Amino acid sequence: MKRRQFLQSAGVGLATAAVASPAIAQSMPETKWRLTSSFPKSLDTIYGAAEVFAKAVAEATDNKFQIQVFAAGEIVPGLQAADAVQNGTVEMCHTASYYYFGKDPTFAFGTAVPFGLNSRMQNAWQYFGGGMDLMNDFYKGFNIYAIPAGNTGCQMGGWFRKEIKDLADLKGLKMRIGGFAGNVMTKLGVVPQQIAGGEIYPALEKGTIDAAEWVGPYDDEKLGFYKVAQNYYYPGWWEGGAMLHNFINLEKWNALPPAYKSLVKTASALANEWMQAKYDASNPAALKRLVANGAKLAPFPSSVMDACLKAALELYGEVSAKNANFKKVWENMLAFRNDQYLWWQVAEYSYDTFLIRNRTRT
Repeated sequence: MKRRQFLQSAGVGLATAAVASPAIAQSMPETKWRLTSSFPKSLDTIYGAAEVFAKAVAEATDNKFQIQVFAAGEIVPGLQAADAVQNGTVEMCHTASYYYFGKDPTFAFGTAVPFGLNSRMQNAWQYFGGGMDLMNDFYKGFNIYAIPAGNTGCQMGGWFRKEIKDLADLKGLKMRIGGFAGNVMTKLGVVPQQIAGGEIYPALEKGTIDAAEWVGPYDDEKLGFYKVAQNYYYPGWWEGGAMLHNFINLEKWNALPPAYKSLVKTASALANEWMQAKYDASNPAALKRLVANGAKLAPFPSSVMDACLKAALELYGEVSAKNANFKKVWENMLAFRNDQYLWWQVAEYSYDTFLIRNRTRT
């Protein structure tokens, strides 16, 4: 190459670099956010997903986008995390949407509703069934943009100080269970209590409550519920696939550069996958230890399950008649769930059922 041509080419390259560098810098500005979790640090999976998310964002931006994670109570109590996002106290939170059922019952669909979707169906509905768009249309009325960021899988039915043999045993029972499921239980005579995770054990120990549901064996063991209430029931029909979300202040979300928005979505998806994988890996051994330590594992009686389904369907009808947002999301999710089970009963359910029956032979 002749000297003049080389210099001309080099000049073009330098000019391109001069243009590109500021463009890159503009797309990756120094940004510091705060994230408040609804969960204590001791619950390393449901809290840990927020740390996994924040670490992924920092690493992908060479620490230009830093998100500091705070446990429940460090900035605001766990059940006020969404309020802190809504009013701009923090940029975002990691929480369960159904904690804010009191604002509007439609919040319940973001996490789980009685006899709703299992965890894989939740992902399918959110990403491909219109669920995320429906919910974000709703959340924007609260200055929130939401992205799925975790799932516990199907939860347990909880810890009870006395046996549940029939519906009569539920009458007057004070149980830590909130949101839509709490309203279903109210129809059956239960007195629901909404209590943050870190406060459940002392309430059970003191007898302030008679029963409590949380997540599943891994977390329940950490919280020590088996020491004060030995009867451990399943399934948690109110949480077939409890999804967690990153709630982001809508104005802060809209102000993010496109590259950061894309990264937040990707890192949230990582947290979503990480949380359920960790619970699935950890729950079997934890369940064995709980039983060895005296937990009395039992299914809810069929009469109780049938009554709960009946009460839930009644409540869906009552709330839908008064709340158009709730009705729209419920009908969309229900149609999606019913179609999903056409497929699950053919492949997934038949496969799992066969291997459950034969697991000692393989």
